[in-house]
Amino acid sequence: MARAIWKGAISFGLVHIPVALQSATQSQSIDFDWLDKRSMDPVGYKRVNKVTGKEISAEYIVKGIEYEKGRYVILTEEEIKTAHPTSTQTIDIFSFIDSEQIPLTTIDTPYYLAPDKRGEKVYALLRETLSATNKVALAYVILHTRQHLAALMPIESALVLVLLRWPSEVRSLDTLALTKSATDASLSKSEMEMAKRLVSDMAGEWTPEEYRDRFHDKVMELVETKAREGEIENVETGMDESERKTADIIDLTELLKRSLRGSESSKSSKAEAKPKVAKKSSKTTATK
Repeated sequence: MARAIWKGAISFGLVHIPVALQSATQSQSIDFDWLDKRSMDPVGYKRVNKVTGKEISAEYIVKGIEYEKGRYVILTEEEIKTAHPTSTQTIDIFSFIDSEQIPLTTIDTPYYLAPDKRGEKVYALLRETLSATNKVALAYVILHTRQHLAALMPIESALVLVLLRWPSEVRSLDTLALTKSATDASLSKSEMEMAKRLVSDMAGEWTPEEYRDRFHDKVMELVETKAREGEIENVETGMDESERKTADIIDLTELLKRSLRGSESSKSSKAEAKPKVAKKSSKTTATK
């Protein structure tokens, strides 16, 4: 079983679902470490002044953000810490939307969610509700001191948390500067028919067991061969692991009822607080 990398709770209304977050992916990129060939000692990266070329110690390094060309604003570690969001250990759902509304370009990293501490029933309830309504939950979650936008969705018998890129991080298609020859190309009927026929001839099914990273396989095969021949060196590594506690669940039915009452009360309060507008009032123009 995969190791939980975060523990907390899914929160919507008054319902809390204790969950454990597990990575849904694993990197297979080849990681070449630098070693001193004379001693096989690891080789690190130096902190070098880019103007003088000289190595400098950490005590003289500060963090700055380029505000204008060649001009930086310096931030202290204390100032940076004040910008970090407060960790709540919760996946805070704020809306439910159709999955088709999420642009493909915003999808980033998926994680599996497993029920934790007697949370199986309410976990199943959320999963089945999302499946029955064909909705996904939008939520905020803080991981490693950084706030993320995320989508919570059902996949088979599990729930998956997909981290999303912030909309401001996704470039517009306008940056492609596509010409009219590409956007409004004049395609003949015969060209379209031939292209469709080619697609039909090459049509297949999703077969993940057939898709392999050949570079990775060949390099690892070479590594295995050299290891069997005794060409191997030991490297010492260490890893820290920490866990945090989360809240238990109380009666699910009562929580759902109270959440619904709270939602209805909120809507009623907003309706009563809405000011009345005279019929002959002048129109206003909204500005962005």
